[in-house]
Amino acid sequence: MRRANLTSPPDGTWSGLSLEVQQRPRPDLCLLTAPPHRLLLAQGGTPVLLGVVDPPAHGVDFYRTGHYRSPVPPLRASTARAYGGSTERWAHRFADLLATSPGTPLHDGRWVLSPDPRLRHWNHARRTPAEYWSSMLIEGHPDGYVDWYVHNGSFEIFPLRPMPDAGDSRVKAYRKQALDGTLPPVLLWWVSGLDCPLILDGHARLAAAIAESAEPALLELHRTVPEDEAHTATHHAVSAYETELTRFAELRALHGPGVPDGAEFAGPILSRRLHEARTGHRPTWAWPLPGGTEEWERIARDHTAGHWNLDELP
Repeated sequence: MRRANLTSPPDGTWSGLSLEVQQRPRPDLCLLTAPPHRLLLAQGGTPVLLGVVDPPAHGVDFYRTGHYRSPVPPLRASTARAYGGSTERWAHRFADLLATSPGTPLHDGRWVLSPDPRLRHWNHARRTPAEYWSSMLIEGHPDGYVDWYVHNGSFEIFPLRPMPDAGDSRVKAYRKQALDGTLPPVLLWWVSGLDCPLILDGHARLAAAIAESAEPALLELHRTVPEDEAHTATHHAVSAYETELTRFAELRALHGPGVPDGAEFAGPILSRRLHEARTGHRPTWAWPLPGGTEEWERIARDHTAGHWNLDELP
């Protein structure tokens, strides 16, 4: 897997990693679909999550089987102290693990591992970290509902297993790191079919941050623009920039030096377009479930043990 550091306009600060994945046509953590509107998330062939989209587009009924296993091995406290809360260093560490560990969602194509998921932008009421991040967790175990009308679309966090409480031994250990600023980031994976990020690793770390009302560090993995589309979008952005420079130059020639320099206006737009051309979100890939609806229903009966009423699902 090839990787490269990303920088964000206009100041060029580090903004994540670009990951180029090859020779992995199908991931171990795989999203499968069956008509009508049935979803299945499987890890190494084991069902992890069953879902049914509520038509026309209201949300998703879900059932967690309890079989999810994090692809990230336990993070040592000594490593956390050595990294000193550096999200950039953790991004490289997680990239290594995602590339080599079983049970990850990576497959062929371009990906971004970003430290600034859109989740942070919804705290308009300026609630405390504990209040805000608690409200951003999708509730329900083993079953529940992802409501796409919350926050203008979901944008909530989907735990793939029950969140531990503040008294859990792992949470207690992480609470100390939350206080001293060395808590490793929570690793998320954006899934467009659920319209929200799933927690790949860090359930206990997020619980610790909430318990201490500390802002959790986050790293979100998402599919991004294919290389050919990125080249095309870059070309269009540069062409639009040059057109604007020409327009402003003509205005200056006509009206004099009072007309501002076109680069002052078009430059920031170009920077944003170039950044989006390389890092924009793309839909999560899904594969057809062999056996279709019959197989989905068989898996649902076997793994929900009668706790999910299939007859009431849309």
